[in-house]
Amino acid sequence: MNASATLSNSMMLVLLIGATDSVAGALAILLMFTVVVSAYGLCMTPLRTRLSSESLLPVGLVLAATLAGCADILLQRAAMQWQQLSSLYAGLIGLQCVILEHNGYFRLPARGRLTLGGVFAALMTVLAVLRELLGQGSIGHHLSDHWQGFILFGDGLHFATLAPGAFILLGLVLAARQACSRPAALPEETHHP
Repeated sequence: MNASATLSNSMMLVLLIGATDSVAGALAILLMFTVVVSAYGLCMTPLRTRLSSESLLPVGLVLAATLAGCADILLQRAAMQWQQLSSLYAGLIGLQCVILEHNGYFRLPARGRLTLGGVFAALMTVLAVLRELLGQGSIGHHLSDHWQGFILFGDGLHFATLAPGAFILLGLVLAARQACSRPAALPEETHHP
């Protein structure tokens, strides 16, 4: 299984579009995602060899749901404001663990898993910053009740905070990445008599 198939067959798009309307929400989801996926991978490593292929899915579902629920409760106890931003996605993170298990993510070498996780975290952070900046005109005003954030301009473009705006921004970010990584085209040779 290659890395691109692992990401393309997963449900990470739901987290990218839904949880990036603010930088605080994206950070809370990234924290929860990292903790739950890492704990799931650690717990499932010794179980994979001992379970049959039929029992791997139910055990993975129960473990992922338990870990996601515990992470949601711990976040609720530690930071209620961040938990309110991320509680909707706790179940999806648990489901994401099972999908990543099915796609072979946890059988990749550690370097490959870190690379894919880093790409996801970078894309989520960039998209959250762009959406909050364009949508509200400031960055980071949800991080604290006592801090207004970096106000760059008055009113933002509200469309950027909605899901269709997130799809458009994600498309623009991916197009910019592809344009930057594509090698420069060589000039065509013409033969003139």
